[in-house]
Amino acid sequence: MDDSDILIIGAGAAGLMAARTLAKAGKKVAVLEARDRIGGRIYTLENASGQQPLELGAEFIHGDLPLTKSLLDEAGIAYEHAGASMWRYEDGEFKQNETFVEHWDAFLNKLGDLEQDMSINCFLLREFKGEKYRRLRESVRQFVSGYDNADPKKASSFSLRREWQSEDDGAQYRVAGGYGKLTSFLAGEIIGAGGHIYLNSVVKKIYWQQHCVKVVSSVGCTHSAKQLIVALPLGVLQVNAGDSGAISFIPPIPDHIKAINALGFGAVIKILLEFDEAFWEDKQTEKLAGKSLSNMGYLFSTEEIPTWWTQAPEHTNILTGWIGGPEAAEKTDTHITEILKQSLQSLANIFNRDEQQLKQKLRNYHIVNWTADEFARGSYAYDTVEAGQARSILLEPVEDTIFFAGEYLYNGTAMGTVEAALDSGLRAAERIQ
Repeated sequence: MDDSDILIIGAGAAGLMAARTLAKAGKKVAVLEARDRIGGRIYTLENASGQQPLELGAEFIHGDLPLTKSLLDEAGIAYEHAGASMWRYEDGEFKQNETFVEHWDAFLNKLGDLEQDMSINCFLLREFKGEKYRRLRESVRQFVSGYDNADPKKASSFSLRREWQSEDDGAQYRVAGGYGKLTSFLAGEIIGAGGHIYLNSVVKKIYWQQHCVKVVSSVGCTHSAKQLIVALPLGVLQVNAGDSGAISFIPPIPDHIKAINALGFGAVIKILLEFDEAFWEDKQTEKLAGKSLSNMGYLFSTEEIPTWWTQAPEHTNILTGWIGGPEAAEKTDTHITEILKQSLQSLANIFNRDEQQLKQKLRNYHIVNWTADEFARGSYAYDTVEAGQARSILLEPVEDTIFFAGEYLYNGTAMGTVEAALDSGLRAAERIQ
C-alpha cells in the first residue's frame, strides 16, 4: 500500500505540472501513468537520421504563452520561431495565401454580431446559404475540423469567434529538442522533491469518500491518498460506463460525468514522412507551382490527407500530415498501412508525382492515430455551446476530495494547447494548497 497526501492520475502536462507544484510545496505526491512513458499527448522521438527530434504529439507553442515560456526559461530549454509561408493547393493550382477565403471578412463581421451562441454549422447555414457561399462554408468547416479538430455541428460559434479574434499568426515556436525535454524537466523536479511517478499503472476504478481515495492499479498496487487529481484526457473520461477503458468512480459522481460529456473532444491522425530528399523544394515542383516552395511552412488542400507542413524555417526532408475532426474520427479503425497509402496518394495528387516513386523515396514514417489510442481517445478539447456551464461544474472539486485537471478546463484563447494543460494543472494544485 502506497499512502500519499495527493494522488494524481495521468502524467501528461497537466498531471506533471500539478505534481511538481504540490511536491515542491512539501506534499507527498504519487503520480500514476498508464503508459510506459510520461508526457501523454506530448510524445517526442529521437530521429534516427540525426535530424531534429520528431514530435508525434504536441509540436508548437501557439503564441507568446506565459506559463510555457517561463517554464522553458526556468529549465534552460530554448525555443525557436517556427513556420514560413502558407500555401493552398486548389483546383490544380498552388496559391500562396494569407487571407485566401472569399467572403471571410463578411463572415467574421456577421460572427461578431452574433448574440446567441449556436454551433458554427448552424451559423453558416443560417447566415451564408446558397451556392454563392459554398466555398466559404467548406473552408470554415475544413478549418474548424483541421485546426480545432472539432465537429462543426457541435463547435461553439462564440468560442471560435474568441479564438479567431485573438489569433497572432506571427507568434509560433517549436521547442528546441522537442517538448519531451519539458516533461522530463517536470518529472525530474517531482522526483527531486520526493514525489513518485509509477508507469504502466492503469486505473479503472476509483473508490472514494471525503478526504479518502483508494485505487488499485493494473499491476496490483493499491494507492491511497487524502485527495485526488484526475489529469486524464477528456476522451478517456468520456468512455461510456461498461465499455472497455472506462473509468468508474465509486460512489458515482453524476454531475461531473454529465459535464464531462457536454464538452467536445477532437479526433486527429498525425503523419510524419521522412523522404530521401525534400522533393517539394525541387525544380519540378517550382515549375508546377510557378514559384519556389523552398520557404513553404504550411500547405492546405482538399485531398484525403488535407494539411501538410514542413519543419520551416529549418530545411529537412520531413513532411508532417494532419487530418482532424469528423474525417479523422471516421478513420479510427483504419489500418496504418492504409493511412500511409492515403498520405502518399494525397502528396502524389498535389505535387503531380507518381505514388510508387514517392513510396520509393520514403525513408521512414511514423503515424499516430490519437483517436485510436486507448490512453488518449483523441486530440484536444473544443467548446460546445454547453461548455461554459460544464466547465464551471468541473472546476469545482467533489467534496474537496476529487479535483480535475486538463487542457479541456482552460477558459482562455489558447485552448487545446500545452499551455492550457499546464495552466489547469497549476490551478488544481493551487486549489488544493
